[in-house]
Amino acid sequence: MLLLVLALVGCSDVHTVAGTGSGGGKAGEATASRNPADPDVDRYLDRVLPPGLGITVAAARGGELKHCAGRGLADHAAKTPATCDTVYDVMSITKQFTAAAILKLEMSGKLRVSDRIGAHLGSVPEDKRAITLHQLLTHTAGLPESLGDDYDPLSRRELLARVMKAPLRSAPGKEFRYSNAGYSVLAAIVEKVSGQSYERFLAENLFRPAGMTRTGYVLPAWKREQVAVEYDRHGRPQGRPMDHPWASDGPSWNLRGNGGMLSTARDMFRWHRALAGDSILSAAAKRKLFAPQVRVPELDGAYGYGWVVVDSDDGRVAWHDGGNDWSLATVAEFRRDRIMVFWVSNQAYQKGKWNLEDDQMKLTHGIAERIRRGA
Repeated sequence: MLLLVLALVGCSDVHTVAGTGSGGGKAGEATASRNPADPDVDRYLDRVLPPGLGITVAAARGGELKHCAGRGLADHAAKTPATCDTVYDVMSITKQFTAAAILKLEMSGKLRVSDRIGAHLGSVPEDKRAITLHQLLTHTAGLPESLGDDYDPLSRRELLARVMKAPLRSAPGKEFRYSNAGYSVLAAIVEKVSGQSYERFLAENLFRPAGMTRTGYVLPAWKREQVAVEYDRHGRPQGRPMDHPWASDGPSWNLRGNGGMLSTARDMFRWHRALAGDSILSAAAKRKLFAPQVRVPELDGAYGYGWVVVDSDDGRVAWHDGGNDWSLATVAEFRRDRIMVFWVSNQAYQKGKWNLEDDQMKLTHGIAERIRRGA
């Protein structure tokens, strides 16, 4: 999900969430060059994060990874430390991968973002015939936010049938209405146009060229101990993402394409580096990806294709978050300074003590400011 209550502002500090920081967080790291730890970032995180929080933080400037380290535990029972290579559910950050896949198909001439969905899905009810891929990408198609629980068993055919029957919340193109269902429709279009599964297309056309070896649903063939356990606001374990009802090839279609992707901080850095070059998307495609396509006043900015775009004191910033009832993740691209910040926690809330949503973007800006100072 996108946490729409947030507005990205140009703040360099975050209010202390709880007490003093955890200190540690270096267990399981390899060499300093492979797992850099910026001292200024470390001191900042010591000060603002609650003790014992399970979290991994990565920050880069240009093509250089400046900080990539975990704090706390990825698995409390096994005492497994969180590291730069811990695998997490990145939730709605998945949407930028889906958007990039659509643009990749446009680059190859197999579709256009101006296409109506009927061009790729066949017969479409009258009320949805005007919906375009651009509107799905920008959450302006008028589709419902969701069509059930993330883990309801649902095939692609069943998802599309439900979408076509669902009443629109607004006329196509008229209003921004965040829709996970819309991004699942985009994933279905990726499959129909490419002739490949959604994950296979992403693996071959996005992740492999970017050098991302630990991003996907099932193709990376995870070992369980690599994947973080998620914890609720009472500290009770909720298992790993694949412990919930999944199909053999990943989550069902209420989640596929809009969330549920697994990745690591190191791979998110590789994604940042790839988006800075031309190994995946052309300059024209990247302009579409990061352009402020639709103004969204409640975000104090706009929505691009899978990214929120905000003009702040730190220049133009593209960001997106992802959350469920347990975890929280944020990725931000500070375009002027070529700084990337990514962080993900496997327990975003502790009842009566702390809630990472409260200062989510201040934390992101605070990390970016430390990287900017060290340049």
